[in-house]
Amino acid sequence: MPEIYLPAKLNRFLEPKRFKIAIGGRGSGKSMSFANMCLMDAQIKNIKTLCFREYQNSIDDSVHSLLKAEIDRLKLNGFSVQKSAILLNDEPMFKFKGLARDPEAVKSAHGFQRFWVEEAQTISFDSLKALTPTLREEGSEIWFSANPRSSVDAFSQRFIKPYEKQLLRDGSYEDDDHLIISINIEDNRLAPDVLLREMAGDKERMSPALFSHVWAGQFLDDVQDSIIPSEWFDAAIDSHKKLGFEASGAVIASHDPSDEGGDSKGFALRKGSVILDVCEKVTGDSNEGMDWALEKSRDAQADWLVWDCDGLGISLKRQVDQELESTKMQKHQFRGSESPDDSELPYSGRDSKTNRDTFLNKRAQYWWKLRDRFYATYRAVEKGEYINPEELISLSSEIDVLDQLRSEVCRIPQKRSNSGKIQIMSKIDMAKKPYQLPSPNMGDSLMMAMFSPKATRQDAVKLNFSGWG
Repeated sequence: MPEIYLPAKLNRFLEPKRFKIAIGGRGSGKSMSFANMCLMDAQIKNIKTLCFREYQNSIDDSVHSLLKAEIDRLKLNGFSVQKSAILLNDEPMFKFKGLARDPEAVKSAHGFQRFWVEEAQTISFDSLKALTPTLREEGSEIWFSANPRSSVDAFSQRFIKPYEKQLLRDGSYEDDDHLIISINIEDNRLAPDVLLREMAGDKERMSPALFSHVWAGQFLDDVQDSIIPSEWFDAAIDSHKKLGFEASGAVIASHDPSDEGGDSKGFALRKGSVILDVCEKVTGDSNEGMDWALEKSRDAQADWLVWDCDGLGISLKRQVDQELESTKMQKHQFRGSESPDDSELPYSGRDSKTNRDTFLNKRAQYWWKLRDRFYATYRAVEKGEYINPEELISLSSEIDVLDQLRSEVCRIPQKRSNSGKIQIMSKIDMAKKPYQLPSPNMGDSLMMAMFSPKATRQDAVKLNFSGWG
């Protein structure tokens, strides 16, 4: 019996599961691994596989050629490769069908214990609806291999979006019916040099968003009116090291609370222009979440704790007051629905238009503060412009959830306002079609971390005295 190689991440696919899904970019080895596992199961367990694609105008569009190549490479005995099927000991083991022209044809798939859908990101809602209830035999499985295309297509809505935060955080998701693995070229130690060279070249030629889609399996979403492009976000990673400035200034901790029921709780920590930490808590009620945020703030010796007080956050005031009573940490209740800060002052001091006339509310103002910092950092890092470090932002590469944070920050849409003021789409509207975006709890925490405490008279005297020394 020949030995086959599987990327370590896919070893879990050897255990039974109703839905097995591998998602990722080019060079990950997911299609070849699926082919090898199906061939071994055919030879050892007599499992028959019906192979689907959404569009199959000819057998050349299917995985037929991949299976044939692996049969030859592994020198497997007993297989006979026919023009439109693959037999084992004269019994059909693999057949190939397209779904787009006749989704109902899947219902005639008698005798097959496994479906394999390649390029599953292209599958339509009607095809998916016909596919999944058809295979009812005990122990049967449906496998999907895909490089996700859009977050709103049928495959993503069924198998990725409900579990998106877990996939971004852990690289996998599992329950009684599903095993979903995110796998990319760095997980495939047998990736050929020619692909590695191609990836290196694409990193220079492609936009970061397209590169992340092709090689890292990330959504290639064209979110209309997104305020922070991914190129700006990527330029900000460790920008303090790239540009040679240090984290200095007040330490601001910020917290986006939530109760039980799905949404996570967000936390961000900023020292001057450097974001030291961003993370989330996925369990517990709002009080447990605030305990968590307070502990992280104390551990970081934060000067200020800012939290969202639009909604349930206002009920946490007493808890915060009690916890901070014997500390030097100060607190600020952020209400995004309020009028902008310094409403009668010119926006950013560079425009004759006031903050009141520029922004619909404080939430829009603070997201725009964050946007301005990302844009300034992009210009400094990529264009070589000198910009005061106090106007920049640097995201520490030590932040564990940078990918998830990127997906939240770079998918914040601006909403068109009849008044002409800048408005940010609400979480409720973001969750609706066509966006259907998860709640950006860490993104909102990062936004609130843009809070800048005003210097008191006592602070000013201290600064003057220190200057004289």
